[in-house]
Amino acid sequence: MHGYPDNLHIYDLLIPVLVAAGRHVVAFDFLGFGASDKPAGGDYGFRQQLGDLHAVVDFLKLNSIVPVAHDAGGVAAINFTMAKPKSIAGLVLLNTFYADAPTLRIPELIELFSLPQTRAFGLAMASDPKELAFLLRFQQLQFEIGVPQAQIDVIDKLVQPLIFNNFAQQPSAGPAFAALAADLRPQVAINNQRVNKLAELGIPTTIVWGKSDAYLNVGVAQDLAGHFKGATVHLLDAGHWPQLDLPEDVGRYLLAER
Repeated sequence: MHGYPDNLHIYDLLIPVLVAAGRHVVAFDFLGFGASDKPAGGDYGFRQQLGDLHAVVDFLKLNSIVPVAHDAGGVAAINFTMAKPKSIAGLVLLNTFYADAPTLRIPELIELFSLPQTRAFGLAMASDPKELAFLLRFQQLQFEIGVPQAQIDVIDKLVQPLIFNNFAQQPSAGPAFAALAADLRPQVAINNQRVNKLAELGIPTTIVWGKSDAYLNVGVAQDLAGHFKGATVHLLDAGHWPQLDLPEDVGRYLLAER
């Protein structure tokens, strides 16, 4: 599962590693992102994304799965796991979040749309192609602060075009992104009430994390691991998208844990 505002192509380099090892991999775009439908006035949000995951699993008749989630996709993955623990063979989390964590930082672009007092301003800016390009470029540069050149190259060559195209295509991923950002704090508040139940799951949980991520940082990984019983944590010399920075390493950890 992808986060926002990206799509399933953040797994393009990881999927071949898993398939070569004989694994059945399913990747999909959440409603409103990538190649999925983008209905006007859609009820976008974290509850909708959880419903999307249920729909994919039911349609494909998948009886036992290992959810692999990145960024905002972690919310759907974890809540699905809590709802259907008997169908989960393991859980993999990549630079994601669930509940509040002491060191969690929300990216500025998401903050702009998540706060009621700035949301209208953000929507007005995003309606202008030049202003939207400025916002996306600003956020891109924030992710590149203090990281190695190899990670900057991944963001410039792979991530940024993917995100820009998500917004530039018509219909755009903009409405889904804005709605999900607005739903961020309410959903985290709900998750705060559930987080203590994660230790009861007893499901093998693998946390693979890019250490250079200033937003979903190592402190978030450690906090998340503390909520799962026996979670294994692997810290990589990677950024926010470890599956693009070091797909072979990420794949090795995923395969070793299953």
